[in-house]
Amino acid sequence: MPTTPWPEDERPRERLLAHGATALSDAELLAIFLRTGTAGMPVMTLARHLIHRFGSLRALMAASHRQFCAVRGLGTAKYAQLQAAMEMARRVMDEPLRHGDPLQSPADTRRFLASRLGTYPHEVFAGLFLDNRHRVIQYRELFRGTIDGAAVYPREVVRQALEDNAAAVIFAHNHPSGVAEPSQADIALTRRLKEALDLVDIRVLDHMVIGHGEVISLAERGLM
Repeated sequence: MPTTPWPEDERPRERLLAHGATALSDAELLAIFLRTGTAGMPVMTLARHLIHRFGSLRALMAASHRQFCAVRGLGTAKYAQLQAAMEMARRVMDEPLRHGDPLQSPADTRRFLASRLGTYPHEVFAGLFLDNRHRVIQYRELFRGTIDGAAVYPREVVRQALEDNAAAVIFAHNHPSGVAEPSQADIALTRRLKEALDLVDIRVLDHMVIGHGEVISLAERGLM
């Protein structure tokens, strides 16, 4: 007896169940999330259209509420669902770096910082504040800027580190361009921050630059 083929809209779910989520394309994963298409546009067609319109799945996930809802067939409910799904994924990624836990590995730290900063369309400068046993006190996003950069004030960084009673800190910021290579300004800023924090006996362990799929450590490069 012949088997009736699944409709195209159902095939991503069939493939996920048969082969796992990693076997699916970006459009197929997005189609499962969307669940339904719009009038005259099946869900797979809508998913492909969205990725083409925004340029990538990453760019779609970083879209503002206004940008997302400007697409016919999308709205506040789907935007809220997407933001909730992204935050759940971040929290799963955050588990190795929960408050009060020691840093387990550089890889955990990189994944945590990439999950927090990797999708912002503008530059964000953050600090991971640690106690003297390298246990996490707090992750803080300290300064926000434009696509070109964020102004960072060493005095404010020192004040926050003292307020958190930190013994050490790891800095991180994203490059919205996607290129993680540190600039000369990044290197100079890191050295200024290190000098300022040395005065109050707080160690700067690293400064990580987050790109698209890449994290570069200034400490590993010997640039601190």
